[in-house]
Formats: sequence, structure tokens, C-alpha cells
Amino acid sequence: MQISPLIQQSLNEKKPVVALESTVITHGLPAPLNLQTALGLQEAVRDEGAVPATIAIIAGEVKVGLGDEELERLSQRGDVEKASLWNMPSIVAQKKWGGTTVAATSHLAARAGIRVFATGGIGGVHPLPFDESGDLTALSRTPIVVVSSGPKSILDLGATLERLESYGVGVLGFKTRFLPAFHSPDSPYELPATAWSEADVAAAWRAARELGLSSSTMLFNPVSKGIPFDEVMTWVNQANKEAQEAGVGGKELTPYLLRRLSELSGGLSDEVNLRLLEENARLAARLARHLTAA
Repeated sequence: MQISPLIQQSLNEKKPVVALESTVITHGLPAPLNLQTALGLQEAVRDEGAVPATIAIIAGEVKVGLGDEELERLSQRGDVEKASLWNMPSIVAQKKWGGTTVAATSHLAARAGIRVFATGGIGGVHPLPFDESGDLTALSRTPIVVVSSGPKSILDLGATLERLESYGVGVLGFKTRFLPAFHSPDSPYELPATAWSEADVAAAWRAARELGLSSSTMLFNPVSKGIPFDEVMTWVNQANKEAQEAGVGGKELTPYLLRRLSELSGGLSDEVNLRLLEENARLAARLARHLTAA
């Protein structure tokens, strides 16, 4: 694992650092929007007084803290693997390129000594039997704060929340009592705890460490301007039905559903996605500052 000199110096000097994933660049957004978004998220972190560390696998090398040139090369390649924990060793061994998921980014960030990670939405439990994201097990054993806007809208939200409980992942809503549903700022599912400030989150993180817990602290940050929950669920149900009829499954299912959601919403889901990515990056930066202040 190669940590950039800037990130290593920042960690040594106990400056606030925020990890950023790279699947949003490689699999989440089309070019050139993917590069523009990646650079914008880094700038948002800097605006809030922290140092951004985008993580990816470049030709078999894990890189923590991509430079502009590496980001540009990553955004333009078509042969990039979606790296999670189960295939990350083979990607590294075979000298391939990989965009890191929530699971992979959390693991690598924690290993580098970074305590806060900002993403869009986490993976979770799909409506189809036995289809469950590796993000959940990674969160159960990785001591890091993950800021997201909830599980992706295409998931079984109730089952995902139950699984987080079963795996012992600390769950907090940021100024909300209800689970944000990615594109929607709320849902019918009540959360176990609410943090009303960054200081509250930092206190919960420190308590988890003092208690000897090795799981993540999951901070759900509702998007400021989203889509009503019932409206999104209507589109999700239609997309799931179409996927089943078309025989779409496995690793192709999530991209298919997200693409259909974009089409059914007339592009509105994409606008919300970009908004929540920036808002989460900014919140993560402010939180990183609180964690390094003590």
C-alpha cells in the first residue's frame, strides 16, 4: 500500500484526513462527469479544513491519496475492476486496476490510519434471496466512521438496517430519527440513535473505541433536497420487476437498477446523487476536524 507523502505527513501531524472511494469514478458516473465529481469532492473536503484521500488500485498498487493525473487516468480507463474484499487480492496480484467499494475503501483507509470515510450510499440486502453486499460484513469489523446518505434506494432497507444491528455496527442518524434512503431524506424505518452535532458523533466514536469495539460507526446523513420516499419506491419496484423479467442478476443487477432509476426519474436521481456526495464529503471533513482536535 502506497500512501501519498501529503497524506502520510497529514496523518503524522494529526491533521484531519477524509477517505474517498473510487467506484464513483470507475463505475458510478460516466466520463467526464466522473472526473469532475471526484475533483469536486476533494475540493469540498479541503473547503471544510480537511485533507482528501481518494483510494484506488492502480496497476496492482493500492494508492491512498490519488493525484490529479492518477484520477484522470482512472476516470478514462474501461478495464477497471470493482474492488471489494473478496476480489481485491487477485486484482493486486494480477496487476489490474480497481475502483474501491465501501468495503474495500473502509478496510484500506483504516489500515492507513484514516478515521473518517465519506461515500454516497452503502450496499446492503437486496430483495432477491442471498444477495447481500460485502459492505455490511466489512463495516462489522472495520473501526472507521462512514458518512453516507443511507443504503442505496434499490435495497431492502428494513433488512439492511436489521443486518447492521446483527453485525454490531454502530448506527447514528445525523439530525434525524429515521433512516435516510439515499435519494430520499427519510423512510419509515426508525434509527436507534441520533447525533445532533459533529461533537456527538465524535463522542460516540470515542466511546466505541473505549469499549473495545472493532466495528464501524455508521453516520447516516440525509440529503438536504431529495425525492419523496414513496415516489422513489414506485420506480424501484418497477425497475426490480423489469430486471427479473429480463433475467438480470449478480453483479449486473445494481448498475441496471440504478440506470433504470435514472431513466424513470428523468435524471432527477442523478442530481440528488451528486448533491448528497458533496454534502457527505463536507460533513465528513468537519467530523474529521473534531476527531483530531482532542
